[in-house]
Amino acid sequence: MSSARSITALDPARSVVEQLRERVAAMEHKPAGEPVPTLPGLADLVPLHAGGTYAVDSAALGLALAAGASRAGEWVGFAGWADFGAEAAAELGIELSRTVLVPDPGEHWLEVTAALVDVLRVVVLRPPASVSERTAGILDSRLRTRSAVLVVHGDWPRVEARLSIEESAWAGPASGTGQLTERRARIAVRRGARPPQRADLAWPGVHRVDTRTDREVREIRRAADDRAG
Repeated sequence: MSSARSITALDPARSVVEQLRERVAAMEHKPAGEPVPTLPGLADLVPLHAGGTYAVDSAALGLALAAGASRAGEWVGFAGWADFGAEAAAELGIELSRTVLVPDPGEHWLEVTAALVDVLRVVVLRPPASVSERTAGILDSRLRTRSAVLVVHGDWPRVEARLSIEESAWAGPASGTGQLTERRARIAVRRGARPPQRADLAWPGVHRVDTRTDREVREIRRAADDRAG
């Protein structure tokens, strides 16, 4: 899943340079602003568009925003993710054979990210330091030219939307040892000065949760348990 392994997985019988050139040419013919595949649970909450930048405050949201494009057959990349969770990514449907990982781009992170944007549909970046307006502008221009999407884990000067987790809880065994089975989180999406839009999501799969229906089901189960006891 490193960059070398991912590129080799394209087609060992053909020139890597030739295949990357084809990839660049294909992306140049995709207009900026066109929709980029997004997971169904996020599609109406934060639809991704080519040329856009989106900010998240957690690794879980970064993976989720890249998963839709990967499921649709696109290449995605992660830069600055030394703790990248391959198992969590695969669980969301990210195809690891089409994933480029640069765990630690170091001081050359901007050049590395620009190079990834040139050939990948979605790039998820964890910048090592604060980013200036000028630096962000360089990548903004690159994104529009290549019709790619940038997802930033952390602060970024200008973004289409900022996603944050406001509440989070895990479900699993009631007592003793066992395996956690589900994570639920309330997500807030902020766009400029507009009021935030909120939704409840559940992992794995990142699907929407109807909290009213869910509460009614829990109450019915609790009542049934009380009668049985």
